[in-house]
Amino acid sequence: MTLTPTPLAGAVEATAPAGGRMPRPGAIKRRDRWIGLVAALPALLVVAGFMIYPVLFALFISFTRSNGITFDWIGLGNYVDVLTDPLVGQVFITNLKFLISVPLVIFAAMVISVLLFERIRGWKTFRILFFVPNVLSAAVIGIMFKSVFGFNGPINSAVEALGGERVDPFVDANLAITIIVLALIWSGFGYQALLLLSGLSAIDPAVFEAAALDGAGWWKRLWYITLPNIRRVLGFVFIINVLYTFSSLFGFVFVMTAGGPGYETTTIDYLVFLRAFSTTNLGSGAALAVLLFLFIGLLTVVQARFFKLSDED
Repeated sequence: MTLTPTPLAGAVEATAPAGGRMPRPGAIKRRDRWIGLVAALPALLVVAGFMIYPVLFALFISFTRSNGITFDWIGLGNYVDVLTDPLVGQVFITNLKFLISVPLVIFAAMVISVLLFERIRGWKTFRILFFVPNVLSAAVIGIMFKSVFGFNGPINSAVEALGGERVDPFVDANLAITIIVLALIWSGFGYQALLLLSGLSAIDPAVFEAAALDGAGWWKRLWYITLPNIRRVLGFVFIINVLYTFSSLFGFVFVMTAGGPGYETTTIDYLVFLRAFSTTNLGSGAALAVLLFLFIGLLTVVQARFFKLSDED
């Protein structure tokens, strides 16, 4: 009786190495790990060259008195000067005023996301239109709002036509901050509405159907089903808005007010620019930037714990 090899046996013989031994699973894992590391190496070099090195160099500069050419080591001198400078405290208080934009932009994004989720007439077109401001740069948006609300802008023209007098809002700190806040809301609500819409789309429609059958109205479904189910997305949106307020207002301030009048609309990130490039001591600006980085990191951790973003539902 002659035995013929089965197809499985033939496949094993065909895939077995010449020595007759299969590679061990541990060796395969090590090989795959090395292949992954080699594939990620170019990206790692880019990150190291354009992110890690500048951060480390800025940290070094913060301990020196430097004009960009010479570096004199002074230890913690720059940090002491920054922490004891009353102007830094004044600017920090000004930065806190811009936090009023956070609940306003989240409210606007929430309203828009719910309307898009309900698929009102023309919702696809509105989704594109609401996202358009996010495509524009902060400088472009700043110029737009400065032109609209400026002394010779259409807002003042309308006020004058109604019998009022033209005013320059950018010479009044409160009015200037209000206009910058409006620019922040207009530029950010569309992107955040899409984030919230993604959270709404992840909710099982059966939950809404069951609630409707039980007699829950639209407001009850919103309060007891919609908002609790997008808690994590709301927490994430809140965090990125707070961090944006402390780290990304430079473009708006630079274009619209240049920090004026005086330092009344100067933010922390704009003060970093002024300290680093408008004086002969880069170290002072670098020290302020490092402190801002540490503050933002601590703020992120506190907010993540408050919203319990890392906990399982």
